[in-house]
Amino acid sequence: MRVKNISIIGLGLIGGSIAKALQKSKFDFVISAFDKPEVLSKAFDENIIHSKLNSYQDSLNSDLIFLCLPVAKSLEVFDNIAPKLSKDTILTDVCSVKNVFKEKWDKIKSNGIYIGGHPMTGKEKGGFDNSDSLLFENSVYILTENENDNPLFADLQKIITSFGSNILHIPAQQHDIIAASVSHLPQLVSVALVNAASLKTDSYNFLDLAAGGFRDMTRIASSDFKIWESIIANNKNHILTALDKFSYDLSLLSKQINNDNYKAIEAYFENARIHRDEVPQQTKGFLHPLFDLFVFVTDEPGAISKISTALFNASINIKDMELLKIREGSGGTFRLSFESSEVVEKASIILKNIGFETA
Repeated sequence: MRVKNISIIGLGLIGGSIAKALQKSKFDFVISAFDKPEVLSKAFDENIIHSKLNSYQDSLNSDLIFLCLPVAKSLEVFDNIAPKLSKDTILTDVCSVKNVFKEKWDKIKSNGIYIGGHPMTGKEKGGFDNSDSLLFENSVYILTENENDNPLFADLQKIITSFGSNILHIPAQQHDIIAASVSHLPQLVSVALVNAASLKTDSYNFLDLAAGGFRDMTRIASSDFKIWESIIANNKNHILTALDKFSYDLSLLSKQINNDNYKAIEAYFENARIHRDEVPQQTKGFLHPLFDLFVFVTDEPGAISKISTALFNASINIKDMELLKIREGSGGTFRLSFESSEVVEKASIILKNIGFETA
């Protein structure tokens, strides 16, 4: 591993989580960061970083720089430091638009290396206080370049893999086209849906009757526009294309309803069901299949600990765990995910032997 010194510009949710994941990795890095003084002090006092940078330009002394600011600010910093990179220094960002960085990089002369990045993970609440070393576990981490002979590039991949992420290589422009449909469009649709349903009469507030399904569909409507403004501005054309496609589908559905063409609507539903089933069910868009085991856990102290201890003693790693349903005073069903069907079978036998019901 040639990368020894790592700088992080921006210790928000993603930058802070990267710092914490680096600290917990098997590698021995010297980690520095730049952010607001109060954020740096907190990260330093918690031993998340080893030193505070006085300016983002000080990051140029590092082997690897993570640029973890909102898009507009990241572009501003990118313009300043990208041309000044030393030989073999890697600069990578974590923004959800990629081609604007690629276009800028192609126009400058730099001795360093730029690799666009986009970790496909997050939380509803941002900031360093919500950062988590496990944020990237089982997540897809997109890199815009393919593996090459540069040893530092391989080092970056090792580092990201150590976070628990799975790397997917997508060229910058293709990334932005895909992101417009599966990330940026859902954000805008979620906002529009809440606004369209936020009706009131003298007797009723429509949203008082909104149930879990509505909340699930509109969770991301609470996102901060300050973050989304620069994303929309820098992926405008692809977002407009995605919106046009969505508008066309809505108008087609409206036409079928108006014409009482329920056969066509049924086919439309069925087509959606088929494609919906293609969406990975694993946590955070996990690329490689996970294999599930369902375990009924009685409502008694220590039950979960009993499961995890038994599997730990058998050297079985739980890749993901989710509580699917719970019955008051009786128990609940957990979904445990493993790396292979063989591990699922082994785990099932172990848990059945200690009294758990599995499926």
